[in-house]
Amino acid sequence: MALAFLGSEFFIMFHAIGYFFNVMRLDRHPDNYQVQDLVDEPSVAILIPARHEPKEVVERTLLACYNLNYKNKTIYFLDDSSIEQYKEEARELSKEFGTEIFAREVHRGAKAGIINDVNRIITEKYIAIFDADQNPMPHFLKILVPILESRENLVFVQTPQFYTNCSSNRVSLTANFQQAIFYEYICEGKNTNGTMMCCGTNVLLRRNVLLDVGGFDENTVTEDFATSLKLHMKGWKTLYVNMPLVFGMAPEDLVEYFKQQSRWALGNTQVFKNVMKSFFTKPWRLSFMQWFDYIITGTYYFIGWAYLCLFFCQLIFTFFNVPAFFMDPYVYSLTFVPYFLLALAVFYSSMGLRHYKFSYILKTHLLTILSIPVYIRATLFGLFNVPVGFQVTNKTGAMQVAYSFLWVQILLWGVNLVAMTWGILRWVYERNPGILCNVFWLFYHALVFSAVFYFNESGGSEEAVEEL
Repeated sequence: MALAFLGSEFFIMFHAIGYFFNVMRLDRHPDNYQVQDLVDEPSVAILIPARHEPKEVVERTLLACYNLNYKNKTIYFLDDSSIEQYKEEARELSKEFGTEIFAREVHRGAKAGIINDVNRIITEKYIAIFDADQNPMPHFLKILVPILESRENLVFVQTPQFYTNCSSNRVSLTANFQQAIFYEYICEGKNTNGTMMCCGTNVLLRRNVLLDVGGFDENTVTEDFATSLKLHMKGWKTLYVNMPLVFGMAPEDLVEYFKQQSRWALGNTQVFKNVMKSFFTKPWRLSFMQWFDYIITGTYYFIGWAYLCLFFCQLIFTFFNVPAFFMDPYVYSLTFVPYFLLALAVFYSSMGLRHYKFSYILKTHLLTILSIPVYIRATLFGLFNVPVGFQVTNKTGAMQVAYSFLWVQILLWGVNLVAMTWGILRWVYERNPGILCNVFWLFYHALVFSAVFYFNESGGSEEAVEEL
């Protein structure tokens, strides 16, 4: 129990240090994006992969791409649908907007597969990739193409994701703030260290270089992360431009949110195995800090195991009096509390500098805690190569989830409530300060898991708009 507790705390501290390094890196001078306007526009292929997406969602994206202020562009609608209704809608939309449509008989490799297939037959110099719900601003290519043209060692330029449906409900609103943490600090930190990774959408790449490394990796559901590793190990540079150039849609209920998180957790775990294999076989290919960034990213979703271990340590001590560590409670408080407060201060104050409210960032923490069962299942599947198909996030609107689907979160909430009550009774009769410290954490765990009701009952858009 002690080793499990120590390992979990060490893992969380490791990621806290990683975030702290990202914050520190931002003191460096920002990259200069100012480049001269192009005399001749190089050709750009705009790729929009879609599978069973609502017609109105795809229509908005095609319209946004059609309105891009760039003459030498060709829009390719990559329809990977297997249902005739969606195929027919794809043909109608392509005809309406005058775009090229690409379909295939063998649906191999999901999104990565269809992008690789079309890349082998097109001839444009650059490719811009947008998911079916991502709408670029008209000046997207005017800003990014000159950057790639001016730097021959640059393979892609990545831009952030911003959600436009934040007012739908609490899930979409909080998912947007969760993305903000990633794109406002983590991506900027990685960019200063030369390890910015492709995020699979809102990105402009050199087509010939992508073909040179074998295209997007089709062996993982996070093909962008896996392909970034191949590109960096080949010596290519990458760049992150933190400008609001594309707007998309967030998941609007817990089912879709968990589906999205499961896909990312599964993919990151799959790629993490490749990262460690490359680290031990070809350590000279990347710098120490680049390896550090890849290991931090690849292990993030194992946070579910660390949190689960900490939860069970509290429960086992409360019910069976088996401690996870032997230490005077006052010494524990004097050592742990300053570290805990420092980590919180760095996190919340850094986001406060970007004008994010405390309550918004707190909600991202609650939604992350609720995802622990999802992370555990996905990382297990990733470690043991359990086959899982590529899941598309539904974009047909929010709905309340049946609580039978959320039974794990509700069970953890209930168990912590029972343990807290039992711990209070133990403290009344035993008067052990260690029990009181344990009760505090049980209360905290019960509180965060009660957020399952807060997010699932959000439903109405008026309330979410009021909060925003």
